[in-house]
Amino acid sequence: MHIIRQVTSDICWIGASDHRLSLFENIYPVPQGISYNAYLLKDEKTVLFDTVDAAVRQQFLENLKYALDERPLDYIVIHHMEPDHCAEIADLVRLYPEIKIVCNGQMQKMIEQFFSLNLPADKFIFVKEGDTLNTGRHTLHFIAAPMVHWPEVMMTYDTADKILFSADAFGTFGALNGNIFADEVDFEHFYLDEARRYYANIVGKYGPQVQNVLNKAAALDIRMICPLHGFIWRQNIEFYLQKYRQWSAYEPETEGVVIAYGSIYGNTYNTVALLAAELADAGVKNIRMYDVSVTHPSYIISDMFQYSTLVFAAPTYNGGIFVNMENLLRDLTAHNLQNRRIAVLDNGTWAAVAGKQMKEELAKLKNCVILESSLSLKSALKADQLPQIDALVKDIIAA
Repeated sequence: MHIIRQVTSDICWIGASDHRLSLFENIYPVPQGISYNAYLLKDEKTVLFDTVDAAVRQQFLENLKYALDERPLDYIVIHHMEPDHCAEIADLVRLYPEIKIVCNGQMQKMIEQFFSLNLPADKFIFVKEGDTLNTGRHTLHFIAAPMVHWPEVMMTYDTADKILFSADAFGTFGALNGNIFADEVDFEHFYLDEARRYYANIVGKYGPQVQNVLNKAAALDIRMICPLHGFIWRQNIEFYLQKYRQWSAYEPETEGVVIAYGSIYGNTYNTVALLAAELADAGVKNIRMYDVSVTHPSYIISDMFQYSTLVFAAPTYNGGIFVNMENLLRDLTAHNLQNRRIAVLDNGTWAAVAGKQMKEELAKLKNCVILESSLSLKSALKADQLPQIDALVKDIIAA
């Protein structure tokens, strides 16, 4: 049974959602599932924008067949070659033998890497930045978007309906539940956190490249954004563009403190719980605490992209940093977060080295200030260390 939604008079959404997926890219928890968006333009020529993941293959093919209504499929425009968007290329070549694949040279190489189709050169229409394709009423302009977040990525701007087909940019974790437009839901309250978590973990490393694409977008009259995951934007687009400007510039959205801690027997936790209470007493209103052994790093990193001040607290473990804290720190530095204030606390019954090693890892982050006040426990917090907690609170507030 087909499930399609009309986007404009001659463009429809023919993607599918996977509510059963638990880990996106086999890494990131997606408790609300994920959507795979594909779009069909029916003009004098028919154009498919991207395909879907193999997990929702059957739904996609049924949608496509119904939407075409016996018409041939003339073109497929590929924006990104990750398998969650290109898994059905081989099926399409088989089902629609006259189809032309619109892509760039890097994509063509990746198609052969994934599928070994040995397609002839005349099966492809190679495009680059500034090239166009006319389909009748619509003219498609192609925009290079390398490293957002793979090197081959491109976007398409439709001059007729002022639509930006944005590849993985402007996506959101979560399946679509009937509604496909962001203005049909309370996006800011129910989906913005998942949009931020998607950005921070999927695209976050590539802030300068995102800024470059945003500069290109600023020159366009964009009335709608159609991403490959999540909701289509047709209202309040500037709100979402501004979020991307902040995130890609690594600017905090909110003054507040994220406390990430590892605690084996509870002593490190007791210390950061006291720190959080004193911060609250001092007037700090936005405090988030995470046990790194309980919460997936993607949620913690997302909040670290949102808030201005970070606290890391962990014991020494096997002569190094507590394992789950070490994993978080390496994940954070891999995502290139910048412009934050950072405090470090450590705990060690013997041979305490975690604090030093955490600071060494955090020093890889650009434009971050590691606060001078710190605290090193010897197994448990003692009364004579309470002034150090007070000093750390004052330093965080002063910063």
